Amino acid sequence: MSFLKGTVTFSSFRVIGEKTSDFNNFFAEQIKKNAFPDFSAQAAEKILGWTDINDHLDTDFIGLKYAVGGYWLFALRMDRKLTPPSLLRIKCLEAERDILKERNIKRVGKALREEIREAVFSDLLKKAQPIPSFFEVCWNPIEKRLYFSSLADKVIDDFHALFKESFDFILQPFYPWDIVYLSEEQSAKLQASEGVLWGRDFLTWLWFKSEERNGSIALTIQEEIELVFTRRIVLTAGEGDYSEQVVCQGLHAGLQEGKEALRQGKKIREARLRLGVDTDVFEFTFKADRFHFQSLKLPETAEEEDDNDAEGRTLERLYLIEKPLKIMENLFNLYLDLRLSPKWEMEETPRMKKWLERI
Repeated sequence: MSFLKGTVTFSSFRVIGEKTSDFNNFFAEQIKKNAFPDFSAQAAEKILGWTDINDHLDTDFIGLKYAVGGYWLFALRMDRKLTPPSLLRIKCLEAERDILKERNIKRVGKALREEIREAVFSDLLKKAQPIPSFFEVCWNPIEKRLYFSSLADKVIDDFHALFKESFDFILQPFYPWDIVYLSEEQSAKLQASEGVLWGRDFLTWLWFKSEERNGSIALTIQEEIELVFTRRIVLTAGEGDYSEQVVCQGLHAGLQEGKEALRQGKKIREARLRLGVDTDVFEFTFKADRFHFQSLKLPETAEEEDDNDAEGRTLERLYLIEKPLKIMENLFNLYLDLRLSPKWEMEETPRMKKWLERI
């Protein structure tokens, strides 16, 4: 799953920090300084570094190849070495036996046993073959937005740490309900609405709006889109150990079962959506809690054999990746304006209740 070809999975971030006047040169120096190092003989379980997005063996970053239009494209390489616990235990027992014989002692004390374990573990790590993983980064410095091709919390934490160390910028997860995107009035109303999980509430409302006019939703007076919930809907109530979940799958995503779950107070946490904008059709799984996109399938574009326009094709693809994200942001803004207005209780809630009553 890649920013350059195939389907795309990504999390979105807001980049916090101000660029200096010579930031382009600073970035070029820092990405080379923090490039992926040789890991083969190191006694470390995990190591990270930046690589070229097209060639994961290229860590020189010669010629500003990462700069494409207004974007910077590069990759995070993360190598791990795994030491099976059973192998570590056997090797420690063998080492203890050898020391007992060599030193002519009857038992190994706690301190010595720990010393043996550390030495054996270090030796096994040096001999182990690393398992590489690659994650792509698309950074728009002008708009202070960044996309990262993983949704895994541990991977994102490691990425955050290296990004901060490398470029001295902080990454904040992107949520359209973040206070920085709201007016003072909206922010005050949002904070007063305790207990609302905004992403789930939005996606639940979006299912209603999708069915209200057979998939057609008006973004503006002049612009309409088509949005259809397809194949899979996940509804949840509660959090953590107290959460209850219903998964509806199938051609019509379990319409009756899903509505029954809504009547019981559950909200949609994720759904597979098909989005039509003009002649473009996108399909993706939308994860409401974090505004993440999974397995985003883009419209087909004409294949060009001419490598001279590789940058143009990349920019077209990045435009298509951002398009459904911006549509979903616009839809959320429509929802929030309505949700925080008197029309929500007076008009929208009664219509949603009538919709729920229909099967």
